[in-house]
Amino acid sequence: MQMRKTLFTTVAIFGLAGCAGGGETAADYDMAEAEMVEPASDVSSGAERAALATPAEGNSTTEIPVSQPQIAYSYDYGFRLPSSEIPKAQQQHITLCNQMPANGCRVLNMSNSGGEGDYANGRLHLEVTAPKARVFGEQLADAVDQSGGSQIAASISGEDLSKKIVDTEARLRSRVLLSQRLTELLRTRKGTVAELVEAERAVTDVNEEIDQARSWLKEMRGRVSYSTVMISYQSGAPGSGGFTRPIREAFGGVASTLGYSVGAAITFIAVLVPWILLLALAIYLRRRFKSADRSFWGRKLEPATPAED
Repeated sequence: MQMRKTLFTTVAIFGLAGCAGGGETAADYDMAEAEMVEPASDVSSGAERAALATPAEGNSTTEIPVSQPQIAYSYDYGFRLPSSEIPKAQQQHITLCNQMPANGCRVLNMSNSGGEGDYANGRLHLEVTAPKARVFGEQLADAVDQSGGSQIAASISGEDLSKKIVDTEARLRSRVLLSQRLTELLRTRKGTVAELVEAERAVTDVNEEIDQARSWLKEMRGRVSYSTVMISYQSGAPGSGGFTRPIREAFGGVASTLGYSVGAAITFIAVLVPWILLLALAIYLRRRFKSADRSFWGRKLEPATPAED
């Protein structure tokens, strides 16, 4: 709304400047304003307008062209395999990604952690060209099978960006034509310094909207062209239940409890040792420098009475 007010103010300013110069009439500026507003409704391309204007042969109704849906897909896979095989599986998947021709796949992020005992996990974030994403997912599962693992999860989600892309393209065409009209007015019309500054601000605002719309289009088209592939890895097999499951859990709890106990004992000793050494030093100094006629605690000793015969 603020942009439209600025635009109308700019047109009115140039209209007043033109009337003062006597070169153009108010009707000329009204036509220019109408031309500026017209692109907002020009959503269709030239081919689409021709298809709408030309009726199909042998049919009295007009055929409306249908655009192909623009859907951004996301794939999520989960694999379970031995902890020592997780880094190898990640490298195999990265190798499959790098082997795709014409920049068909790119690695965005990789991480893994754990490796203690039987526990480990990892993540891999890829972007794959949309037409080959599903086939690539099958290749991922085959590589994990060769490493002794198995696929435990798979999901596909999509977001339809068709309307957003069409709306953004229409807005971009409108703003580009508007910028051309304003630039032409700046080049051909005369006015005061304040009027020219206001017109330049209007052009700057329109150009910022153009850059923003182009950025949105690039981001949305990139999401449509490249599908997101998220891969998660985890080790260990799910508990089978039954009689042996509580026993396994009990042995695991014993080992963990024993480790915590040893750690607590080491911490306790580490805390006490400095105080024990300090106490031993104090006792030594007291015994070393105390008087012979006094006890360790400072009480004066009574001389011994000789025994009578």
